[in-house]
Amino acid sequence: MLGRIMQRLASTPAAIGAMCSALTLDEATYKPPSGAWSILEVVCHLVDEETDDFRARLESTLRDPAAKWPLTDPEGWAIEREYQRQDLAAKLQRFTDERARTIVWLRSLRSPDWKTAYQHPRIGPVRAGELLVSWPAHDALHIRQIAKRLFELAARDGEAMDLARPFITRYAGEWGV
Repeated sequence: MLGRIMQRLASTPAAIGAMCSALTLDEATYKPPSGAWSILEVVCHLVDEETDDFRARLESTLRDPAAKWPLTDPEGWAIEREYQRQDLAAKLQRFTDERARTIVWLRSLRSPDWKTAYQHPRIGPVRAGELLVSWPAHDALHIRQIAKRLFELAARDGEAMDLARPFITRYAGEWGV
């Protein structure tokens, strides 16, 4: 099971890199009317989650489950760290590099106790194994988010061609769950 989880973790940077490979700066920073994150913001978030959340918290839980977890503030980081002003290619490379470090670290673990739990003040015990399996699930949520921005960009491109809404992308299908 650990091998499959690590394979999914290892494949994510290439999948996201492929999705972002042809984006212009305008496309990377496009935010839909809902105010949801741009693709660039999602990629920056993934870098920060890699270093400051999942890896740091899993390492802390395995080392000393009683130690306080590092604080995280994804929404605040987007503003403080100026996600929209970052370089997409540099952030993709950083994500790839950090994820590679994660895989090396996970492979270095010797018989970790995945049932070791941190006592989260709001949600109760969080086992190391739950953090581990949540990691690729988190990746998948953001891959979906990037895909939605790409879908929205296709509709925006149709509007620029003076095609009528709401049927610009109907041939492709409706965006759904």
